[in-house]
Amino acid sequence: MKNIAIVLSGSGVYDGAEIHEATMTMLAIFQAGAKYQCFAPDVDQMHVINHFTGKEMNESRNVLVESARIARGDIKSLDELDMKTFDALIFPGGFGAAKNLCSFAKDGPDCEVDNEVERVVKEAHSAKKPIGALCISPVIITRVLGDVKVTIGTDPETIKAIDKMGGKHETTTHGEVIIDMENLVFTTPCYMLDANIGHIYDGAQAVVKEIMKHA
Repeated sequence: MKNIAIVLSGSGVYDGAEIHEATMTMLAIFQAGAKYQCFAPDVDQMHVINHFTGKEMNESRNVLVESARIARGDIKSLDELDMKTFDALIFPGGFGAAKNLCSFAKDGPDCEVDNEVERVVKEAHSAKKPIGALCISPVIITRVLGDVKVTIGTDPETIKAIDKMGGKHETTTHGEVIIDMENLVFTTPCYMLDANIGHIYDGAQAVVKEIMKHA
């Protein structure tokens, strides 16, 4: 049975992992006959957003603790992830990917990537293990690997940033996967487009399906 590592970035689209994307990724892995383990960095979030009002809250939260909400407590600190024991690596999206796993939301193409995130991406890449990235998370992969083919859908500013980081962007729509066979990177836009939960399932399932072919 294939074993896939999922890296979460908190809980909730505005300051953490996008819950639909994370959940649909887990479901797609289960339906593909594989298993998964969730991980998250044990660091403070960039900030906390009230998901009802959209306003910033005067408090701090931990990315690992918040991610445990999605994983129902079955989660490990990212520094425990050894890609030798996993067959693939997947990053759901959400603003947390651009705020907590890297600083793209603040610094754009000059962003810094969390040390542990960078480590596991490089480990997977060096071992020629598939890497999946949904929504905004392809910017992380591009920042780490540079010359990689990805998609975030159609957003022009993010496309410019990917180009500046050395990546190659391909425009896509719902459920489409861009496959970089040389780097074994599989990306899909999800909520970077105007999407519903069905579109999110289609994208997550399509990425997992392609990953399973190469894991």
